[in-house]
Amino acid sequence: MAQRFTVHPTHPQPRLIRQAAAVVRAGGVIAYPTDSSYALGCALGHAAAAQRIRRIRGIDDEHPLTLVLHDLAALGQFARLDNWQFRVVRQGVPGPFTFLLAASRQVPRRLHAPRRNTVGFRVPAHPVVGALLEELGEPLLSSTLIVAGDERPLNDADAIRERLERSLDAIVDAGPCPAEPTTVVDLSVDPPLVTRLGRGDPAKLGLAAA
Repeated sequence: MAQRFTVHPTHPQPRLIRQAAAVVRAGGVIAYPTDSSYALGCALGHAAAAQRIRRIRGIDDEHPLTLVLHDLAALGQFARLDNWQFRVVRQGVPGPFTFLLAASRQVPRRLHAPRRNTVGFRVPAHPVVGALLEELGEPLLSSTLIVAGDERPLNDADAIRERLERSLDAIVDAGPCPAEPTTVVDLSVDPPLVTRLGRGDPAKLGLAAA
C-alpha cells in the first residue's frame, strides 16, 4: 500500500520530504510532481526499482529512463558535454526540457540508450522536486507517469493512488501539474534536434521546433 505525503507545492514540509527520500533510498518507487507532469522515480542504483517503473509504464529495456538532477552543477557529474552544449542547456535549466547527452562513467551502462552512449537529463523547476533531490543528494531515475495503455499522464494524486496503490511505495502529493510532457532535445548531434515538442519552448534555447 502506497504511503501518501501531502506537501505544500511551494514550501514542502521538510519532515515529509525526508520521509519520501527514505522510501527512495530503501529501493522504493514513488510518484512525484514536476513542472511538466507527475513522474515515477527511484534511486539510480536500484535496478529492481527501475524495472518496476518499466512495468508500470509498459516499456522494455529499449526505452531509456531519465536522470532528474538538482541543478546544472550536478549535470557535470553525470553527463559529458562541450561548451556549445552547455550553452544550450543553461538556457533551459531549470525548466520543462529533457536533454539527451553523452553519459559519464557514473551512469550505469544499463541506463544508456540502445546502441548509443546517451542518457536523458533534466532539471525541473518545481520546489518539491528540488527539495527532494537536495535531501537525497543524488539524482532520481525517472519516467513520466503514464500507465501502460494510457495516452496521457496521471495528474491527480487520488487517481494515481486508485490506479497504482499496489505498484508504488509512496505518492508525493503537491496538487495538479500542467500534465504536459517535456520538450526533448537531442544534444548528441550537431546541430541539436528537437525530437519531441512538449511544454518547453525550443525558442528559449535558440532552437526551432521539429
